[in-house]
Amino acid sequence: MSASEYIPQSAAPEPLRRAQVLAWGALAALMLVWMALIVGAPFAEAHGYVAFAQVIYKAFDPLCHQLSERSFHLEGHPFAVCARCTGLYAGLTAGIIFYPLARSLRRTDAPSLVWLVLAAIPISVDWSLGFFGIWANTHLSRFLTGALLGVTGALFIVPGLMDMLRYFKHGVPEARREPEAARAVVPARIAPSDYGSPSSRI
Repeated sequence: MSASEYIPQSAAPEPLRRAQVLAWGALAALMLVWMALIVGAPFAEAHGYVAFAQVIYKAFDPLCHQLSERSFHLEGHPFAVCARCTGLYAGLTAGIIFYPLARSLRRTDAPSLVWLVLAAIPISVDWSLGFFGIWANTHLSRFLTGALLGVTGALFIVPGLMDMLRYFKHGVPEARREPEAARAVVPARIAPSDYGSPSSRI
């Protein structure tokens, strides 16, 4: 048989849709704006835009304790969130931006939850050691442990976003639909009790 008549045994990969790229780009842009606000608050306050800076600080207040001694500073003013939250958001931003380099945007399956648990261990240990006075954590340790959790979180958020896009466009995937046979009510079969007939015995 000639090479022109050969039939490939593997299916071609599904083409990357424009909606997937736009959704990923929008999420990455949103996170960049989020980080710009965190860093922009002290910059705005240092340059006289106090009212604007206070709006940003107030917006992040429900999300972080905003303790000045636990925050990075810019021109003498603290970031809108603490060092740990800064690391968390910075890691999440970096993870989302560079996600396509690690996994395809076509994929809607998330990694095993074990990775998320493992990524949460360093930040938990860092917090616990400081809380119980065993070891004085630093801005760097808070930032790095938060960044690790943030990067790992991106591996779960992006596939979830892609899965939502597929759901809204195509509905529930076939693999998730319960088969008609499974939904049908099957009447219970009554076991025969006529022991006089060998063919009807259980």
